[in-house]
Amino acid sequence: MAQAHSLAELQARAKTIRRHIITSTTTAGSGHPTTSLSAVEIATALYFGGVLRYDPKQPHWPGRDRFIISKGHAAPLLYAVLAEAGYFPVADLATLRKLGSPLEGHPNLRRLAGVEASTGSLGQGLSIGLGQALALRLGGFDARVFVLLGDGELAQGQVWEAAMAAAKYKAENLIAIVDQNGYQQTGPTAEVLDLRPIAPKWEAFGWATQVINGHDMTAVLEALKKACTVKGKPSVIVAKTVKGYPIIDLLSEKNYHGKALSPEDAQRALAAIGT
Repeated sequence: MAQAHSLAELQARAKTIRRHIITSTTTAGSGHPTTSLSAVEIATALYFGGVLRYDPKQPHWPGRDRFIISKGHAAPLLYAVLAEAGYFPVADLATLRKLGSPLEGHPNLRRLAGVEASTGSLGQGLSIGLGQALALRLGGFDARVFVLLGDGELAQGQVWEAAMAAAKYKAENLIAIVDQNGYQQTGPTAEVLDLRPIAPKWEAFGWATQVINGHDMTAVLEALKKACTVKGKPSVIVAKTVKGYPIIDLLSEKNYHGKALSPEDAQRALAAIGT
């Protein structure tokens, strides 16, 4: 496990990760920067806040915690975090989506150390995470599985099948985080299929629930640590976020989805984020 950093160090790391996301997707000329930006505090707290147990020198260590990005199009976030955690050189982020690069448009566990599940088909990550959590329990490991979901993919029925099964089997080592940024590919989630309020639905399915500001690093860190103490049931953290945070005002539309920033806009965004 990486050493837990101070709040100031975590916030600085989050800025670095945001810069990686913007730079790598703009260099690639494609990708999903905004859906990656909304979950930066979550991933930063996990990897650098003393929560996730991992060892980049032993990526297949059986006792490690697992982190699965169910919303696989947020791969630029995962790659930026893995690079900062030491799984591969930061310079390799420039190869995102290039022919032959293991940094594919969606995570591929067969090609890159640190990737715990090949995701991209939305709605499947929680089922994968539950399977891994139960396997860890059967194997006698006390490791945990964290699954990051988008609020749009909650419309997939498989999510709720997994939620029911996780409660049935009392998978206390399974922690879901919902990145509630309010948008999906085709528009606002409230208009496509409004599932609000989200937390009571998970609670009704037998999960321990928390609702937080997903951009408040202190709140994110406290929620993750609290979730790790829950016994007898799985946990979910509903993180209210902003798609494209904190550069949303620089973007041409509120649902700027599935496209990289131009070099000019990227420079403006990097300046706004700062160092």
